[in-house]
Amino acid sequence: MLACPALFAVNQLAARYVDFVPPHALALGRWACALLILLPFVGSRLWQHRTALRREWVDLLVLGALGMWVCGAFVYIGGRTTSATNIGLIYAASPVVVVGVAALVYGERLWPRQLAGIALCLLGVLWVIIKGDPARLLSVRFAVGDVWIAVASAAWGLYSVLLKYRPSTLDPTTRLAAIIAGGVVVLIPTTALEAALQGAPGLDGRSLLTILVLAVVPGVGAYGAYSFALGVLGAGRAAIGMYLGPLYTGLMAWPLLGETPMHYHIVGALLVLPGIFLATRLPRGR
Repeated sequence: MLACPALFAVNQLAARYVDFVPPHALALGRWACALLILLPFVGSRLWQHRTALRREWVDLLVLGALGMWVCGAFVYIGGRTTSATNIGLIYAASPVVVVGVAALVYGERLWPRQLAGIALCLLGVLWVIIKGDPARLLSVRFAVGDVWIAVASAAWGLYSVLLKYRPSTLDPTTRLAAIIAGGVVVLIPTTALEAALQGAPGLDGRSLLTILVLAVVPGVGAYGAYSFALGVLGAGRAAIGMYLGPLYTGLMAWPLLGETPMHYHIVGALLVLPGIFLATRLPRGR
């Protein structure tokens, strides 16, 4: 749970830094490469469970569209017009979607201490957004890129809940590979449309290295770890770890993008970290 937001932060930094590969092409390359990495390990299991794949193909396609297309290409589009820090902050709101849907639709219970932890997390994120100045609440402005990131954040929340509660007979790694395949299927036509409108992307050594890093770190690594955390902790508690996203993104953006941490980042961290502790603890005996 603690590693997931750090791995995802790499993708958020890339969304801001990588402007030499079109967004859909970058997402397609990332997930096609991730699928190739997984196939040697799960290819035989995919064949063995082909009946389950035929039965679950709608779920796999929907999860692929949410997790690989919306949470992939939309983030890269938004990164063109907003900062890496904003991406991390907006994504930090995704646990609210997860907790709300899990509680309302699937009856996942939230205990008072967990609600208190969520409140602390939200307060910490808000404190960073307003830069420690409550007067800024009246003057918060969002760029066009922020809207793309907000849609991706909501899609991540829905992806998390569906991944946890939709029935599947596949083990987590095999299911992840199948979901990635569904995402690649969705990304192929959107990338083709992007190429028709903007021209085919040129691939060089830097582009290929970027795609490989994104496939391994925030691709197979982050999504695999998150799938495991969901199975152990449940949707609501696993998603709370995403509140660490702004902290990881801020620390990484300092040396890489020149975004210097400020005093309000420290205050935000002092609120978010205890909030995560409370939100992920269950009452004694539960």
